[in-house]
Amino acid sequence: MYYYEIAPTQIVRLGHDTFTYSSKIKLSIGNIVLIEVRNKRLTGLVISNVKKPKYPTKEIIKQIEDKPLPIQLINLSYWIKDYYHSPLAIILQSILPNGIQKNRRQQSIIDHQSLRKNSSHQNTADQLDAISTINNMSSGSAILHGITGSGKTQVYISLTRQSIDQGKSAIILVPEIALTSQLIDEFSNHFDNIILSHSRQTESRRHTIWQQALKSKRPCVVIGPRSALFLPLNDVGIIVIDEAHEPAFKQEQSPRYSALRAASILARFHNAKLILGSATPLISDYYTAKSHKRPIIEMNNPARKNTIKPEIKLIDMTVKQNFKQHHFLSDDLISSLSNTLSDGKQVLIFHNRRGSASTSLCKNCGWSANCPNCFIPLSLHVDQHMLRCHTCNFTTKIATVCSSCGSVDVIHRGIGTKSIETELRKLFPGYNILRFDSDSKSDISIDQNYKELYDGSIQIIIGTQVVAKGLDLPHLRTVAVVQADAGLSLPDYTSGERTFQLLAQVVGRVGRSEHKTNVIVQSYQPKHPAILYGLAQNYDEFYKKTLAERKKANFPPFCYLLSLTCSYKTESAAIRNCKKLASELKNILPSYVQILGPVPSFYERSNGNYRWQLTLKSPKRQVLVSALDHLPPSHWQAELDPISLI
Repeated sequence: MYYYEIAPTQIVRLGHDTFTYSSKIKLSIGNIVLIEVRNKRLTGLVISNVKKPKYPTKEIIKQIEDKPLPIQLINLSYWIKDYYHSPLAIILQSILPNGIQKNRRQQSIIDHQSLRKNSSHQNTADQLDAISTINNMSSGSAILHGITGSGKTQVYISLTRQSIDQGKSAIILVPEIALTSQLIDEFSNHFDNIILSHSRQTESRRHTIWQQALKSKRPCVVIGPRSALFLPLNDVGIIVIDEAHEPAFKQEQSPRYSALRAASILARFHNAKLILGSATPLISDYYTAKSHKRPIIEMNNPARKNTIKPEIKLIDMTVKQNFKQHHFLSDDLISSLSNTLSDGKQVLIFHNRRGSASTSLCKNCGWSANCPNCFIPLSLHVDQHMLRCHTCNFTTKIATVCSSCGSVDVIHRGIGTKSIETELRKLFPGYNILRFDSDSKSDISIDQNYKELYDGSIQIIIGTQVVAKGLDLPHLRTVAVVQADAGLSLPDYTSGERTFQLLAQVVGRVGRSEHKTNVIVQSYQPKHPAILYGLAQNYDEFYKKTLAERKKANFPPFCYLLSLTCSYKTESAAIRNCKKLASELKNILPSYVQILGPVPSFYERSNGNYRWQLTLKSPKRQVLVSALDHLPPSHWQAELDPISLI
């Protein structure tokens, strides 16, 4: 008899990740097996060999897969468990496919027909320098900081080719499923062993793809969103995270891991290289790379010859003369859309719908009410007749008069993508309009409509963040931003950075060829640094300014954060328990840990419950990890390294 520690894929007992089982056959570390736990049959992973215990053990029912999981993936699971204080069973649920016990019929792999011509590409000087720098660096991470249209994708393709030629696989991560179609389109001209993996595939399909990755005898190119990182590849040479600044790379459900952090650890275990590609790298990542002297590779020139920069026009929404024809679509915007559509070309209208939260904003001069401690917008609480900071709990009276210009024209409202679509259908009847946001029907997504977007048959594109990311559409000539400052209303320390990123990215959807293009941007706060630097795509100046603010207010990268949220049926219970935990943590944790709150969560009511939160700041991350041991077992939710505090 052989004896093994097995990790089941369901939590059996809190604080216990593995249990001892016996087997008549010899197994390998990483073998996936079927075990019995309390009369239930569960999937388990062989973690280690052990000696025969003094107590009786159950026997492993059967081996599910002959080939074991790569040791690098097992080591990554344990790293996520320790770093994010998460049960191993929950992590294994992310790493192993659903229905792994089922027998599947073999499915054919459908070849992708590329929409793009496979023209011979000569790398630019910037691209050659980037490839050379990455080839000469040690294993580990590098930031590829390239302006939109600088040809980062061609660098990814060249690095992937080198990895494949060395007999090693490549993983290319994108922030959303929507961007897989374009990347597959470009990579399929160069590689024939591409594996596409994402959550919209059926359970059977995902299982088949997982088996293909596990059993492949030649190196693969894996493309997909966050979860594609966990496909069982035996030897990885390069990991690329495209649009690495995107918040979608942080998992919102348990285990709440960052794909950027997890990818850096997986790259270490494979002795591989990790490339974080972005035109607007995260402030914290850029600072960390500089501090640790990791390569930051700049690509500041367009990849295509004869590229014409877009003409950018910034419209002040406080000037009523700019809006004679429509109450929120300026005359310049309507004129630009009309001219582009008359020429038979495509337009894109972007609006950050998440920024429609009520806040005090002066319609006359663009002033908004900000917290003096955290430098973030205050949220309007009509029921309490006050403005409140959702980070430090600073409160003040609702502004009825603008403190900047004295105007009484202070508003508390936003514009939604649905209303934009309704108005554009009135203004431009007969044109093919499609809206992409979280309210769209399931069959309306960028990946499912990519052909129509690429060939220009969708003439008017309306959308939220998803349309600002990475799209390269040959018929697109005009980009419009309905209210550029909408995201600045969010009560979070990253709101300025997110606005800067979105504007810099949305401007980059045009100005990628020899055609004349234009960008029309409307804003109540046209002089805000995030807007001016975003439209100018001036990362360096925005980085310096934001870093100084973060240091003054003690936000990442100058501290680590832990967000703790409780949820109770009554508001009094939520406040009472939040205060109780805050008091306990103050007595337990070192004095250098700041405990902010209790404050109501940004979304105060959810599923009939009241939500209140604490935010902990610490210069040492391990102290925050230890704080999780004191969290009550129910009613509480924790997130280490939150990318946002709302």
